[in-house]
Amino acid sequence: MNNLKTGPGSPGDIDIQTLTSKGSFRWTICALLFFATTINYIDRQVIGILAPTLQKEIGWTDLEYGYIVTAFQAAYAIGLLLVGRFIDKIGTKIGYSISMFVWSLAAMGHALVETVLGFGIARFFLGLGESGNFPAAIKGTAEWFPKKERALATGLFNSGANVGAVVAPLVVPWLTLTYGWHAAFVFTGSLGFIVLILWIWIYRLPEDHPWVKKGELEYIKSDPVDTHTEKVPWLKLLKYRQTWAFVVAKFMTDPIWWFYLYWLPSFYSERYKLNLAHLGLPLVVIYTMTSVGSIGGGWLSSVFIKHNWTINKGRKTAMIICAVCVIPIIFASVVSNLWLSVFLIGLAAAAHQGWSANLFTTASDMFPNRAVASVVGLGGMAGSIGGMLIATAAGLILQITGHYLLLFLICGFAYVIAFVIFHFLVPEMEEAPIFENA
Repeated sequence: MNNLKTGPGSPGDIDIQTLTSKGSFRWTICALLFFATTINYIDRQVIGILAPTLQKEIGWTDLEYGYIVTAFQAAYAIGLLLVGRFIDKIGTKIGYSISMFVWSLAAMGHALVETVLGFGIARFFLGLGESGNFPAAIKGTAEWFPKKERALATGLFNSGANVGAVVAPLVVPWLTLTYGWHAAFVFTGSLGFIVLILWIWIYRLPEDHPWVKKGELEYIKSDPVDTHTEKVPWLKLLKYRQTWAFVVAKFMTDPIWWFYLYWLPSFYSERYKLNLAHLGLPLVVIYTMTSVGSIGGGWLSSVFIKHNWTINKGRKTAMIICAVCVIPIIFASVVSNLWLSVFLIGLAAAAHQGWSANLFTTASDMFPNRAVASVVGLGGMAGSIGGMLIATAAGLILQITGHYLLLFLICGFAYVIAFVIFHFLVPEMEEAPIFENA
């Protein structure tokens, strides 16, 4: 195994500073993943921002809105069950291209419907298309970055989710108030086709890319070579504690993020009487904070590892810090001050993204590249099933209690419990021995 160093060393050692000075094209790939993820989140968040408006125009109840959200989550879960394997089979470039095309078309299709059933169908196809984003992006990161940079790269592209969540409440209310809600869906959905064109033009594997310099390619390939090329069946993946650690953590914490995306506009509309014109600023503040959390969480574990911490210790330390930072959200629904509520939710959402950046990276830490997208797909499916449960539960809880307290209690303690289970299943976070007996 190559000895990675940050300065001159003995013959045969790889000098990271020298290699990285010879090229940084991998960060262009990270930028593409960032922009695709940004559009992905703009498209999925539009309905959450317009929920109070559409509820008045179309007349759906909280429970019916929960069903519309559940339709997206169901399709997302189904897609993730299949898309990880699909991308592992046909490759990142083609797989991501198909995903972007489907979700962009479905996002625009929302403008054609005006019933609860119609929105449910549109959300279903949006969920199918968007299910390819993270398996493809995580696989692309594993193809283009050595392990010690993956958490940072993941945090950077994953911050696109936060940027999308910031852009949407700035753009969607203006589009709606100026041109109507139909135009909001058409405009935001069309943005995906721009990124699709760039992706098809630019993306290649690093060893096949004419714009990658030799020094950078050596750095990208500086991890031990994976010599195995055989397929890894799903049933085989389910034999390993590493798979279940990732899947359970996603099942328990992904639904919290879905709750933020789809219910925060309604929460602020009901709790603080904010209309469409005034919803934007609180949401912008919250999701700006999440950008800091996403990049900071990935950066934190990378710093730990570069200071000779083990990958296990570095990732888990960052994860438990994030888990603890979520807990104060339990007070968000009872404080009377709007901006204190915004801070508590923003801190929790930022911590979620820091947690997510590190959790995503554990998939590439614990599995060979050929299995990464499949593992991420399984985890994402579990997260979507959890999202289905919380969407329906949120509608029922609000219809019965008329209050968000119980929902914020669930948000506050999910991460600490998930961390305990994750650590119990993989105390050393060693790589799954998939090929040991091959």
